[in-house]
Amino acid sequence: MYDLIIIGSGTAGITAYKEAIKHTDNILIINAVPWDTTCARVGCMPSKVLIASANRMHLIQHAHDLALNIDSEVSPNNVMSRVRELRDFFTQATLKEVNQWNPKHKISGHAKFVDAQTVEVDGQYYQAKSFILAVGSRPNIDSKQKEVLGERLLSSDEVFELPTLPESLAVIGSGVIAIELVQAMQRLGVKTTVFARSQKVGSLTSPVLQELAQQQLSSELEIKFKTVPDEMIRQGDQVQIKFKQNDQPENLEVDYVLTATGRSSNLDQLDLEKIDPSYTDIKNLPIDLSTKQLANYPIFIIGDAAPDAPIQHEAAYAGKKIVKNCLNYPDVQAIPKLTLLAIVFSQPEMAIIGKNYQQLQKAKTDFVTGFISYERQGRARVEATNMGGAEIYVDRSTRKLLGAELFCAQAEHLAHLLAWLIGEGVTIDQILEKPFYHPTLEEGLRTALKHARRQLADQH
Repeated sequence: MYDLIIIGSGTAGITAYKEAIKHTDNILIINAVPWDTTCARVGCMPSKVLIASANRMHLIQHAHDLALNIDSEVSPNNVMSRVRELRDFFTQATLKEVNQWNPKHKISGHAKFVDAQTVEVDGQYYQAKSFILAVGSRPNIDSKQKEVLGERLLSSDEVFELPTLPESLAVIGSGVIAIELVQAMQRLGVKTTVFARSQKVGSLTSPVLQELAQQQLSSELEIKFKTVPDEMIRQGDQVQIKFKQNDQPENLEVDYVLTATGRSSNLDQLDLEKIDPSYTDIKNLPIDLSTKQLANYPIFIIGDAAPDAPIQHEAAYAGKKIVKNCLNYPDVQAIPKLTLLAIVFSQPEMAIIGKNYQQLQKAKTDFVTGFISYERQGRARVEATNMGGAEIYVDRSTRKLLGAELFCAQAEHLAHLLAWLIGEGVTIDQILEKPFYHPTLEEGLRTALKHARRQLADQH
């Protein structure tokens, strides 16, 4: 019997293995190939390569905003070749590390539970005192639509395999993945159309910032809010989409359809019902979000497979911290939480840090909102990136920073500063004692903080 079996070799599984091997050699990691990460292969990294090319082209095409005249041209084949070239570089770096692990610790194949302490892989049975389930997730895709449209219907996992940029693309969904990819494609010359079931774009929960995002992105992208296709038909190398706009039937023909309507956990492939018959409903598994434990079993669920935070750094953190619970079972302790840090690489970027507006409202927290419009912010105007805004949420009684939502240039960097400040538990007064260099985008955060502090002063 093994001390620990890890199922899945993505970011969470790899980190868990690297931590566990420090404490015991009696471990096993089982993985259905490939032995790399979603992030490197089909997620964070290839998408950012595509976005980098798109944003650079956008800057060149809008150089006139900085009084410059530059000619530019997109090479559709070269763009996608570069995506795959760098994607392969990142995956090979991961595989090089995994290949150096002790071969006796690794098994390739699909694991299925027989009972709470036993899994089966290709007819072989393996037992462990505890398990880590880090099996990741997969894009949601309609199997019936896939049968009809074939290779013309793409998931976010498949889009990076296109040999060249298409001339036209329809995107189903308006969440994080959809907005990142559709804006990149549009900026690279692909005629894109977004079908959004709701009125929402991206991840922002603030009504003010959400409206700003809708306005800004709609000025660049063709977004059909509260509209979904009624029918999609394959016609040779194109897809005909039938839908209704203002109750009027319309048709759209595109080269490809990209479905970006979220991801589903791969836990449903593990036969968890062999442990408990009620576990067929993986969306309602009794997982303790503080300890990652499944009910009272020596089974812990982390990474994209878990229901709480499908973010790369969260998966790595949980992978490292969960090993202690596994090896000390049944002495299971809560894992200290990281300050939430979630970023959307749109332009302007979106970010949520700590508690978002919706969470604070739902919890009936007594807080004030500090606001900054980046449309008139000094450095943003200098850079011709003066769009969007930011909100800072401050607890009225403790004066501590609770969270923030951003929709502005360089939000990825501003968000890190805010996450670190929240993690330190500092007050708004302490933050405003920090240096703010001039002229920088960070000065916009100071404006929002001062706006919040004025509201706090008004209560006295």
